[in-house]
Amino acid sequence: MPRSCRRQPASSRSRSPRTHAAPSRQALVLRAPWPDGSASLAHGAEGAVQVGCSRPFRKVTAYQREHGKELHLILASRDLTVYRHLHPTRAADGTWSTPVELPKAGSYRVFADFKPQGGEALTLGADLPASGRYEPAELPTRDTTATVDDYEVKLDGDLAPGTASELTLTVTKNGKPVRDLQPYLGAYGHLVALRSGDLAYLHVHPNGEPGDGRTRPGPEVAFTATAPSTGTYRLFLDFKHQNQVRTAAFTVHAGDAEGKPDKPADTESAEEEAGHAH
Repeated sequence: MPRSCRRQPASSRSRSPRTHAAPSRQALVLRAPWPDGSASLAHGAEGAVQVGCSRPFRKVTAYQREHGKELHLILASRDLTVYRHLHPTRAADGTWSTPVELPKAGSYRVFADFKPQGGEALTLGADLPASGRYEPAELPTRDTTATVDDYEVKLDGDLAPGTASELTLTVTKNGKPVRDLQPYLGAYGHLVALRSGDLAYLHVHPNGEPGDGRTRPGPEVAFTATAPSTGTYRLFLDFKHQNQVRTAAFTVHAGDAEGKPDKPADTESAEEEAGHAH
């Protein structure tokens, strides 16, 4: 059963704004190819997800590579406690497929981040339910330090609504600075921000890149990011060290969001706010 969705919030670069095609001209179709034809997964079970990007009357089959891939697929649970950065494979007909296992029941959001050949960069989203008894988790409390395996990542800087702000993440292992981060998708780190409540999406790439003569491979990775509105956000940093990609997650508040319910900006809906920043 195909599931279509509207375009995710419009994106912009910190230096040059990036415009997007009208929502009615782009679509993302999500398929879960199980025998019963359902577009859902049982939590804890392995399955595969297929996505297809389309324009009126035709599928998109030509893509421009960005950050090493033609398409980045982000999967997150609605309570923001589950996050996956996936890289599916594309068939000749333009359909993308990837194996996936959802660790718990509930509602998930799938984001396809791509740029059609000759077109503008887009982020499209669709919902993916996982069957079973659903018990939503509380959003982790605000913390500027995240631990993953033997690594500790410290976040410096504040996310601000409507204003570019500097975020610096410092990676250490067993208390020692990591100075030999490995390039992952053409950078020493990738940062995705999702707004609690409606999951407005922002994909941020670091300032500088490997081989530019000025960017060091750690321990610090710096980003410039702009939150689309006041709210509580979950940040997910992907970094690579010793040939393994790890993800550090943080809960942050943009503006005076702490203790207040999240809501989109007054001037735009959540489907028109987020996107990319570099």
